[in-house]
Amino acid sequence: MLTPKEIETSIIQLRIEINLHNYHYYVLDAPQVPDAEYDRLMKRLQVLELQVPELITLDSPTQRVGTKPLAGFDEITHAVAMLSLDNAFSDDEMFAFDARVTKGLEIEEVTYCAEPKLDGLAVSLRYEDGRLVHAATRGDGRVGEDITQNVRTISSVPLRLMGDDFPPVLEVRGEVYMPRAGFDALNKRQRDHDEKPFANPRNAAAGSLRQLDPEITATRPLALYCYGVGEVEKQLLPASHYGILARLKEWGLRISPETEEVRGVTGCLEYYRKIDDKRDALPYEIDGVVFKVNSIRQQQALGFVSRAPRWAIAHKFPAQEEMTRLIAIDIQVGRTGALTPVARLEPVFVGGVTVTNATLHNEDEVRRKDVRGGDMVVVRRAGDVIPEVVSVVLAQRPDGAGAFVMPTDCPVCGSEVRRVEGEAVSRCSGGLYCSAQRKEAIKHFASRRAMDIEGLGDKIVEQLVEIGWLNSVADLYDRSALPHNKLAGMDRMGDKSADNLIAAIDKSKQTTLARFLFSLGIREVGQATAQSLANHFGKLSAIMDADEEALLAVADVGPVVVANLRAFFHESHNREVIESLQRLGVQWPDVVAKRDLPQPLAGQTFVLTGSMESMTRDEAKAKLQALGAKVTGSISKKTSYLVVGADPGSKRDKAEKFGVPILDEAALEALLLGHSVAN
Repeated sequence: MLTPKEIETSIIQLRIEINLHNYHYYVLDAPQVPDAEYDRLMKRLQVLELQVPELITLDSPTQRVGTKPLAGFDEITHAVAMLSLDNAFSDDEMFAFDARVTKGLEIEEVTYCAEPKLDGLAVSLRYEDGRLVHAATRGDGRVGEDITQNVRTISSVPLRLMGDDFPPVLEVRGEVYMPRAGFDALNKRQRDHDEKPFANPRNAAAGSLRQLDPEITATRPLALYCYGVGEVEKQLLPASHYGILARLKEWGLRISPETEEVRGVTGCLEYYRKIDDKRDALPYEIDGVVFKVNSIRQQQALGFVSRAPRWAIAHKFPAQEEMTRLIAIDIQVGRTGALTPVARLEPVFVGGVTVTNATLHNEDEVRRKDVRGGDMVVVRRAGDVIPEVVSVVLAQRPDGAGAFVMPTDCPVCGSEVRRVEGEAVSRCSGGLYCSAQRKEAIKHFASRRAMDIEGLGDKIVEQLVEIGWLNSVADLYDRSALPHNKLAGMDRMGDKSADNLIAAIDKSKQTTLARFLFSLGIREVGQATAQSLANHFGKLSAIMDADEEALLAVADVGPVVVANLRAFFHESHNREVIESLQRLGVQWPDVVAKRDLPQPLAGQTFVLTGSMESMTRDEAKAKLQALGAKVTGSISKKTSYLVVGADPGSKRDKAEKFGVPILDEAALEALLLGHSVAN
C-alpha cells in the first residue's frame, strides 16, 4: 500500500507525464506512446485520485467532463474585445489593403503572418497561473457565453499550460472546429440512430459547444487551433505575431501547421493560392486565409477602425454554399444501372463556378431532406466534389410542391426499376438493353473471364458505341451491323486488326454456360456463382425460368442473388438480347445438372496452380466442381489435393509443408476419368 505522501507524489508525476503526452499528441502531432499505454496511465491516475479525493484539482487530466448539466449559459465579459476582421474577396482588394498598410506605416513592404481561416467557432480561453479558469464564445465581441465546462472536454485544449514561464494571466484566442473525418463519423452515428445529421462541420461544432450537458459535448470530435492573444498580464511577449504563436505552442497550445511569414502583397497572394490548391486535402474546413501585419509595434501604430483592426484582413475563398431555386428533380441512369436523383437548379455561382445541377444521392436522401420541385435550397460545392443539395429552406416552399416519387420504369430504356431490400440504390433491370449501361455491359461481356474476345479493348468499345455501330452485345456477332470495312476504317485498326478482331469474336461463339452467365453482368453473379448455377441447373432455360425456391437450393446463392437473377430474367429486353445472341451463333454445351450427376469428389477441396497444357485452369475447375469438389485459391491443412501445372510457384512448397497430396496434370486427368490415383 502506498502512503498518502507517495500517492500525492505519484499523482503529480502522472499528471506531468500525461500532460506531456497530450502535448506531443495534439500540439506536435508526434505521439510518444501507443493509445493503450496512455489509457493505462489515465486509469492509474483515476485510481489514485479516488483513493485521496481531496487531491483532485480542476486541471487534472481526469476532470475534463463535468457531471451536472447547466440550466443555461452565464455571460463573460472579455477583458480585451474580440474583434472581427474586414474581408477581401479579390486580388484587387488585397492590393488595396496592402496599400493602406504601407501608406499608414510609411514603408514600401510589410511582412505578414499568414494562416488558414478555419470555418469554426471563435473562443477565448483564460489561463491564470497556467490553469484554465474559463472559456467564452465571441458573442458580440464584448460579452460572450460561458462555455468553460464544454471546452474542458476538448482533448486538444490543455487544462494546464506547459513549462513555467507563462504569464500570470493569459487570454488565448482560437477557433474550435470539427475535423472532416470526425464530422463524417458523427453524421453516420446520427443517421444510424435515426437522428438528423448536421449540415456542415461548422454547424456541428457550434451546436456541440452550446450543449447544456458537457457529457454530450465530450462525445463530439472537437479540436482547437489558436490564432492570437487577448489580455496578457505582467509579461512581455515576442515582438512579432508569428513569434507569439510559436510561444503559445511551447506552452502546449495548438497552432495551425500551415502558419507562415510572407513578404508583401505578392507573398500574400502566393500563400492564398497555395492554400486554395490544398484546401480540399486539409483535414478541416476553411473559408479563406487571414493575413496580419507581423510586427506588434506596427500593429499598434496602425490601430483600429470601428470593430476591426487596420492591420489584419481575411481573404475569403469563393462561397461554398449558396441558395437557389430547384426547378425540378431529374433522374440520371449510371453505367451500372443505378438511378440517381439530380436537382436541376436555377444557375448559381458557388465554389468558384456556376452550378446548374446538384446530386441528391438516392431516394432515401431525397425523402430525408424532403426536397421537392420548386423549393429554395442550399447548394454546396467543395473543390472538385460534385455539388449537392444540403438542405431546403422550408419557409420559402411554394404551395402545391409535391413529394418526390422514384420512377418505376427506367427513364432511358423503359425497363423495370428494382430496389433490392437493404440497398439504398434503385437500379434499371435492362442491363443488356439500356443505352445508359451499354458501354460497361459490352466491356464486361467481352472481358477475359467472360466471353474472352481478344482485341476488343475498352477504347474500341467506347468508339463503337459513340459512333452508333454497337447498340447491344448482340451486334458484335451481326456482320451486317458490324462489317469488316467498318472495323478496318476505325482509328488504329486497319484490315489486319479487323480480321483478328472478327476471328476473336467468331471464336468466342463457342463458350460454356457458366461463362455466358457471367458475361451477362447480373449483379452479384460472379464466376463462382455462375458456375454453381450452371452445374445445378444444366441449361440456361432452366435458370431463366427458375422460381425463388429453386434458386435458393443452389449452393452459395442467397436472397440478394435470387432477387437480382429474377429481376434480370423477368425483363423482356434482356431475354430478347439473349435470344439474338443464340440466333447469331453463340452456343455452349448443356451441362448435366448436378442433381443428376454422381458426386464422387463431394467433400474434397482442390487448389490449382501453374499453367496446364491439356486444359485451362478454368476448365479444370469446372470439371472438378461438376464432380462435387470445392475449388479454392489458397492452401490450408484441410486442402485435399494441390493440382500443379508448369511453374507452380510457392503453393507447392506450402502443400509439402502441410502434407497435402500433390497431383500433376496427368494425375488430374486420370482422376477426372475415374481412375484411381496414387498418392
